[in-house]
Amino acid sequence: MASFLLAIIYISFISLGLPDALLGGAWPTMQKEFDVPVSYAGIISMIICFGTIVSSLLSDRMTKRFGTGKVTAMSVALTAAALFGFSLSSSFPMLCIIAIPYGLGAGGVDASINNYAAIHYASRHMSWLHCMWGIGASTGPYLLAAAMTNGSWNLGYRWVAILQIVLTAVLFLTLPLWKEEKTNTKNSVKTKPLSIKEIFAIPGAKEVMAAFFCYCALESTAGLWASSYLVMEHGVSKETAAGLATLFYTGITVGRGISGFVTYKLNDKNMIRLGQIIIAVGISLIILPLGEKTAMAGIVLVGFGCAPIYPCVIHSTPAHFGVDKSQAIVGVQMACAYIGSCFMPPLFGILANHISAGLLPFYLGAILVMMFAAMEKLNKIKV
Repeated sequence: MASFLLAIIYISFISLGLPDALLGGAWPTMQKEFDVPVSYAGIISMIICFGTIVSSLLSDRMTKRFGTGKVTAMSVALTAAALFGFSLSSSFPMLCIIAIPYGLGAGGVDASINNYAAIHYASRHMSWLHCMWGIGASTGPYLLAAAMTNGSWNLGYRWVAILQIVLTAVLFLTLPLWKEEKTNTKNSVKTKPLSIKEIFAIPGAKEVMAAFFCYCALESTAGLWASSYLVMEHGVSKETAAGLATLFYTGITVGRGISGFVTYKLNDKNMIRLGQIIIAVGISLIILPLGEKTAMAGIVLVGFGCAPIYPCVIHSTPAHFGVDKSQAIVGVQMACAYIGSCFMPPLFGILANHISAGLLPFYLGAILVMMFAAMEKLNKIKV
């Protein structure tokens, strides 16, 4: 039964990734249909991001009250309802309203299920679970494209909503498995929820939050601006650059698949260091004046280096801080991740607009140095 629950969690991670790229793919059509400025996609994204931050911060309290299984099922149900609401939307204000439960659902399931996997399963499973997320994120745009060919963007959201509704039903039907797994594990500990002040007072908490903020800032900035960098700095065609942006995320997905096997030899700490070294090599290739192909290889390598860091930081959290505190730490980690993803790419956009897009590798390098410093400081703290 434990293996069946693990299979359900794998499917859940695929489902988590499915909606993530829908807005970006559908927005050009939605923007014309609703007759709003192109920049309004950022408003929806910010609302979703705010919801994820709120639910991530509440994840410790919610999980300790209801359990991981119920929180996951309810969060996926909320996300499914929001996606179905998107498919019925006929105006921009309606999208903004529906984006609120969308964000709340996404943040709740992300923080809760990640902590559960970190406590109950080996590091390799964490890497492979996040690989499944990448498969879901890569599949979403294909479903949207097929829907738009046969109907409209609304149909794409509806298809994904139906898949989420099916997953919700499966999660509610399998709730006894979560209870059984929780009862059988020796690591389960009942404790009261921690306040934000108490979490920040834990030795090493600020360091891991800073590292997670930096990682997600680096990944999202590279993913958003890599294409523009190649176009503006190397004269690469927009079509080629767009394809490479896809390769950046493919590198992350493939890298996480490979990372699962490497964890048989390396622990979380060294997996994170290995990822940082690969990112540094990738950034160096981007900086070197060796032409567009070298820069392209560097960007793909940055994506490959990103692969082990996110899952290994999450998986190492119970070991660093204890099972009794891990849900609280993971929740705040997720909030920091969303903040980094939300604000750091636009900050680079301002720099690119007023100075030069050529600053991208140096911007990424500065974030990498801060992440490395935070992680190494964390490794020296005895908790």
